[in-house]
Amino acid sequence: MKAAAALAMRRAVFVSDVHLGSKHCHAAQFADFLETLHCRQLYLVGDIVDLWWMAQKRATWNHAHNRVVEALHALRRRGTELIYIPGNHDRPIRRFCGLVLPAMQVRRRAIHVTADGRRLLVTHGDDYDAVTHFGGLQERFGDWLYYRILTGNKIVNGLRQRFGLRYWSLSEYLKRQSVAAERYITRFVQAGLDDARRRGLDGIICGHIHRAALIQREGLIYANDGDWVESLTALSEEADGSLCLLSHTGELLAALPARLRLVMQDLPRAA
Repeated sequence: MKAAAALAMRRAVFVSDVHLGSKHCHAAQFADFLETLHCRQLYLVGDIVDLWWMAQKRATWNHAHNRVVEALHALRRRGTELIYIPGNHDRPIRRFCGLVLPAMQVRRRAIHVTADGRRLLVTHGDDYDAVTHFGGLQERFGDWLYYRILTGNKIVNGLRQRFGLRYWSLSEYLKRQSVAAERYITRFVQAGLDDARRRGLDGIICGHIHRAALIQREGLIYANDGDWVESLTALSEEADGSLCLLSHTGELLAALPARLRLVMQDLPRAA
């Protein structure tokens, strides 16, 4: 199903955690999304290509993955500016940070200024691992269990597709039932907000934890564009500076309105 709502021109779109090359990537749905996308800027916020998986395990690369690459080339030819911010699974690309390559810019992190003047930190999010991870045996077991859940997620949605049912994330559902997972996500959100505050910014846009979100907290924006392994989501900025969280079909999942801009000369002056 094509992303019908993506047909309008958007000011910027943010995607992350596609994990191309891994067996859990939903490359076909991502290609569908890109093929109907019209935007001035496309931020690729890390883990787009899963170089870690490709180095450790047998890579998965098929026609759908090629469609993703072709769709990115098509966007560039239509004038979309591509900004790549590598994550932990495509970390080797960080050696190119600061360069403007023929097809894209590569940045360690970026400051995105919205149409209504808000300044948002754009970063993958793995920088916060030191303050959010449990570490040790518990974390290794969590990683093992997570990949087993992703396998189950793929099987469940394969069956749902046969019966004409929409995509539903089993892995996302199970994570929401886990107290430990919710504690981890709470720490991650706080770490991102603290980082944005230290930099004097209005909020943060990130990925990494595979949990899409768009909220305002403590006067700051926390926007997580999600992933294309579990939630299949993207974040967009509209022409007026409002932010939208979108599903892979273009369905609006959450929104934050543009900030009201006061014109100082129109305000009454004190006598």
